[in-house]
Amino acid sequence: MAYQAVSELMDGAMDRIQAMVDSNTVIGTPITTPDGATLIPVSRLTFAFASGGSDKTASAAKPGIWGGSGAAVKVEPIGFVLGRDGGARMLCIQPPAFTTADRLLDMVPEVLERVESYLAKREKRQGSRG
Repeated sequence: MAYQAVSELMDGAMDRIQAMVDSNTVIGTPITTPDGATLIPVSRLTFAFASGGSDKTASAAKPGIWGGSGAAVKVEPIGFVLGRDGGARMLCIQPPAFTTADRLLDMVPEVLERVESYLAKREKRQGSRG
């Protein structure tokens, strides 16, 4: 009987943690701006859990269980995914912990998007002249 009570204590704690830690905590609800862009909040989630217990069979006068559990949850916003005009990019709100090479690789999609935009405008200008 005592072991069942300890497991119930642990199950209850895990159920509460599971309620706090769901996918909506990491990837938030999309927000649509008036100009048609979509922002999706992204967070870093850290959590810790500890639980333990023992049955108190050594003392026949007051049998029972000793138990306890604890949890800590940290939700830290790290940025937004910006969706606009069929493309998407990450907008970080924290300084990146990347090397220069990592930062350059992170910028490649934005640079390609700007080059494509420039070439499209240039082609459109040349087409309107002819």
